[in-house]
Amino acid sequence: MAASSALKLILGSSSASRRLILSEMGYQFTLLVVHFPPLWWLQSADIDEKAIRKEKPEELVVALAHAKADAILEKMQNNGMMKEIVDSQETTLLITADQVVVHDGVIREKPSTPEEARKFIKGYSESHAATIGSVLVTNVKTGARKGGWDKAEVYFHKIPDEVVESLIEEGNVFYVAGGLLVEHPLTSPLVEAIVGTIDSVMGLPKALTEKLIKESLSEP
Repeated sequence: MAASSALKLILGSSSASRRLILSEMGYQFTLLVVHFPPLWWLQSADIDEKAIRKEKPEELVVALAHAKADAILEKMQNNGMMKEIVDSQETTLLITADQVVVHDGVIREKPSTPEEARKFIKGYSESHAATIGSVLVTNVKTGARKGGWDKAEVYFHKIPDEVVESLIEEGNVFYVAGGLLVEHPLTSPLVEAIVGTIDSVMGLPKALTEKLIKESLSEP
């Protein structure tokens, strides 16, 4: 579905995967940026995710998506974007999302050390990983929110030690939940099966996102 001219989407995420997925869905969107001449800076929610704890992974990712939306809306208020949106005739929707990996019943967020990343990635050779991802769509003018979560499972063949070390040295594993990269050229050939959708594993389930956008637009 392509975005209508009366709709403005703001993606409240610095994730390249989420930007790619939303583009694949046919939507045009903007990112939250701030201008300090001569430079433009990309802003993310920038919250302390470790300060938000929930027992269930589904509750955790939903709470984090709400916290990200709150933080971004505050930044928009402070930098003058909110006034522009309120004065505009467009419907402006903010999309925030979060994801964790569950492995052997334990919630995994982004690895913080090489040792933790190594433990995470090697573990996926032994048993499958589940991704739990939330999406939250906020109508910036009205404050109305529509949210939900999606789950997928990933099964890997044995991941060689040299692949693990290459991923750690490259560094991208430190920016994704559980250090789980299924689309990476080193790991994609090692994926045995995915139960669910690849876009859900990558952090933005298309069907859920589309549903929430439509629900948000259908409200008066």
